[in-house]
Amino acid sequence: MTKIRIAIQKSGRLNEESIEILKDCGISIDNGKDQLKASSRNFPMEVFYLRNGDIPQYLRDGVVDIAIIGENVLIEKGEDISIAERLGFSKCKVSLAVPKSVKYTSVKDFEGKRIATSYPNTVINYLADKGVKSDIHIINGSVEIAPNIGLADAICDIVSSGSTLFKNNLKEVEVMLTSEAVLAVSPQISDERKDILSKLQFRIQSVLRARQSKYVLLNAPNDKLDEVLALLPGMRSPTVLPLAEEGWSSVHTVLNKDKFWEVIDELKKVGAEGILVCPIEKMVL
Repeated sequence: MTKIRIAIQKSGRLNEESIEILKDCGISIDNGKDQLKASSRNFPMEVFYLRNGDIPQYLRDGVVDIAIIGENVLIEKGEDISIAERLGFSKCKVSLAVPKSVKYTSVKDFEGKRIATSYPNTVINYLADKGVKSDIHIINGSVEIAPNIGLADAICDIVSSGSTLFKNNLKEVEVMLTSEAVLAVSPQISDERKDILSKLQFRIQSVLRARQSKYVLLNAPNDKLDEVLALLPGMRSPTVLPLAEEGWSSVHTVLNKDKFWEVIDELKKVGAEGILVCPIEKMVL
């Protein structure tokens, strides 16, 4: 049986969140400790655990068909590789940072400066667009120590919380790009495996929609229903059911979690009561 071959990072936060979304898609992976390849027992898929920086070349060569990878890595090493789905997790920034003691005014301050990074193409392209030329030092590993040991004047690296920069007496001064995990596709993927990819994407989209939504049940007096319904954007329209108590109805709907609290506040103002909020496991449209 034909199986789609997916690459994921072999360790770290992106690995954990990649495994989690596959699990939420109902895909069980039989992987033991330190395995480099594993199979799913209930979906036509093989999982390859690879170094993040190596994945673009594996995609390009057709060794794997798809990959869950940081968008920042594709920008650096695989701009020719297409993205099938943005996944919304493992968000970060790729930024330029300098020692806290340095007075920073603009990107022009990097002219002629030494910048340590493992993202040379990203830095060169960004600075070239700003008309700035710097001396790039390629480092694979902890670039944050470079200014402290006199190897560089600044660094370019991934920034999540900023705690690593703080610990190394650095400050973020330029955000070059924002990144998240994406589902990337090999240019050599076969038509047969494209069919499997479509099924996987359908599952992923259902999971992602559910993660962004909450199922809401509430009670409302019938004379306030029009005001309540005007606040509720359901998937098609809210469901309204009569309660045993005359003059009251139960309203069921789905709310986007980003606007959830604002809508709840407005519902309470117009008379909604007994508001229950439930997580959604999957959301199939």
